[in-house]
Amino acid sequence: MGDLKKLSAKIRLEVCKMLKHRGFGHLGGSLSIVETLSVLYGDVMKINPLNPNWEGRDWFVLSKGHAGPALYATLAVKEYFPVEMLNTLNDNSTRIPSHPDRLKTPGVDVTTGSLGQGISLAVGIAKSFRMSQKSNRVYSIVGDGECNEGQVWEAFQFAAHHRLSNLIIFIDENHKQLDGPTKDIVNPFDIKEKLEAFGFVVKRVKGNDESEIKKAVLEMFEVQDKACCIILDTVKGQGIEYFETLADNHHIRFSGESEFQLDLAIEKLKQELESEGRLCNLF
Repeated sequence: MGDLKKLSAKIRLEVCKMLKHRGFGHLGGSLSIVETLSVLYGDVMKINPLNPNWEGRDWFVLSKGHAGPALYATLAVKEYFPVEMLNTLNDNSTRIPSHPDRLKTPGVDVTTGSLGQGISLAVGIAKSFRMSQKSNRVYSIVGDGECNEGQVWEAFQFAAHHRLSNLIIFIDENHKQLDGPTKDIVNPFDIKEKLEAFGFVVKRVKGNDESEIKKAVLEMFEVQDKACCIILDTVKGQGIEYFETLADNHHIRFSGESEFQLDLAIEKLKQELESEGRLCNLF
C-alpha cells in the first residue's frame, strides 16, 4: 500500500467512524471524493496544518459542501485538529458542522453548502490571486448533481473567459444525486464536451485511482493560459461495495443492514491499516 493509498484508507475509515458515531449523514458523496482529497492534501497542495491561515497556502473549496465529513476526516488525519473532534460532527456548538464553515473549523478556507456558490467563490478567489500576482493555487470539487445549478455554468464561463489556469476544478461524476440518477433528474449530457467548448483543458480520470488523479493534476500545472478541469469517474459510496450498490446512498440513517455493513467496513479498514503497519515494521 503506497503512501497515498494508505492516506485514502485512513480518511475513509475516519469518515465511516464519524458517521457511525453520529448515526446518519452524507456517506455516499463523501466516499466518492476520498482519493482526490488524499492526493490534494497528501501530495499536491501547499499547506501548513500548524498555521492553517498561512498566506502562501493553496486554497481548497468543497463546493459540494454536503461531503463535509470527507474534508473533516482529511483535515483531522493531516493534524489540523485532533481526530477525536470528529465525534462532535453536527453537535450543538461543534466546530465541525454538517457543512463546512470557515469561521469554525481549522483548515476550512470557504463556507459552503448552498450548491453552486462554492465554485463561484473559487473562481473569484483565483481571479484575485491572479490580479495580485500571487502564486497561490485554488482547487475546488463540484458535484455532477450540483451542475444542475445554472450558477455553476456562469462560474465555469467566468473561469474560461479569464483563463484562470491557477484554478483546478474537479467534477465528481458519481452519477447520482439526492433524488436518483443524475441523468434522470436533469441530464448533464457530455460535461467534458461542454467544458471544452467553453475553452477548458479537460482530463477524465478514474476517481478511485490516486496515481491517475495526481498525474492529471501535474499535467494541469503545465497549462498556462486556459481554465482547467479534471472529471472524476467515481461511484457514490466508493470503496465499500455495499454502499456503492445501495439505491438510496446520498444521506443514510444507519440501522439494521446498513449499520451492520458500516461496522464491517470499519473493521476491514482497520485490519488493512494494521496489516500495513506490521508489514512496514518488518523493514
